[in-house]
Amino acid sequence: MHVIGLMSGTSVDGIDAALVEISGLETDLQVKLLAGATYPYPEILQSQILAVGAGKPISMAEFAALDDAIATQFAQAALAVQAGHTPADLIGSHGQTVYHRPPKKDQRTNDKVVSSSPLGYSLQLGRGAAIAHLTGISTVSNFRVADIAAGGQGAPLVPRVDAYLLGHATQSRCVQNIGGIGNVTYLPARSTANWEQQVRGWDTGPGNMLLDLAVQQLSQGAKTYDQDGAWAATGTPCQVLVEQWLQQDFFQQAPPKSTGRELFGLDYLKDCFADAGRYQLSDADFLATLTELTARSIAHSYGAFLPQLPDQVLLGGGGSRNLYLKQRLQVHLPSASVITTDEVGLSADFKEAIAFAVLAYWRHHGIPGNLPQVTGAAKAIALGEIHLVATSGRDSIESHPH
Repeated sequence: MHVIGLMSGTSVDGIDAALVEISGLETDLQVKLLAGATYPYPEILQSQILAVGAGKPISMAEFAALDDAIATQFAQAALAVQAGHTPADLIGSHGQTVYHRPPKKDQRTNDKVVSSSPLGYSLQLGRGAAIAHLTGISTVSNFRVADIAAGGQGAPLVPRVDAYLLGHATQSRCVQNIGGIGNVTYLPARSTANWEQQVRGWDTGPGNMLLDLAVQQLSQGAKTYDQDGAWAATGTPCQVLVEQWLQQDFFQQAPPKSTGRELFGLDYLKDCFADAGRYQLSDADFLATLTELTARSIAHSYGAFLPQLPDQVLLGGGGSRNLYLKQRLQVHLPSASVITTDEVGLSADFKEAIAFAVLAYWRHHGIPGNLPQVTGAAKAIALGEIHLVATSGRDSIESHPH
């Protein structure tokens, strides 16, 4: 089956689209990347998404228009990536996250429950029904809601895909995605008893998000990211400051856990700038220190929450191209080899988009996509709402949410 995976992460730097050929189901799952491209958002739309994600209030009419605009961009990306190839049978669209609230456990104070949101909430814009209509291709979307309804975090959702695409017979691996937020999948060797039940995963904290925001501010908008980590590499990390930042509650919280721009966004960066003011850091030193926070938060996470450190760390996402970050990760994980997923046959740039193509494919076959021990959900469940396109053409659409 030919499936398109669509993904735009918390960095909001564009839509990653991957056209893949998928065969098999789980242990025999095979994925071949036929085409992949990143399609940047129009600047005005990107600014709107970032503003809403940062908490800017908008009217319902503006909200609807934003939802439609994002769906249109996702549909255009799907059509563009399959140009010149056999048309896809299915689309899996993660959509654009604009709000994510992990579930909160009830807490008691003086025998009174003080938390009123035991279920999480996560909102991704870019309606699957609209994408199906605009492309004429049946679309699976809204992947997080089923897991959240079952008591889970709704994220990360890629660990089960990672397990079947990147598990190794004898080596333990951490698959570390570094997008705006970092997330890890721990894969014990497949020879381990009850192998799938031993897979773990969680959000490790900031990936590129703080770095990208800082680069934009320090360059007065001339740059949007630190290419190859070259700017940060000329600086020196302030380890005292990193130690202070690592005391933040999220880093100490045991999995399951997930996070987003709501925690590690612009307000957090402002606090980082304020903290750094006491140490007279240069711009390069500040970027090196933020890079060090990402690297050390990942290494700290492994040391605190894994049964053992991995033999290999496989990097994916935009941060896998940050050579300075990769170098700092290797320093803090000396017993593991730190490489990219490219080196084991899976595109580092499009791994997340490929994962949502697989999740849509599994949804089509009724196969669970989540791992309860990762998200905290009560059970394994098929993920996503299916929006079928009637065979008579694009103008007759049925939407089947599940």
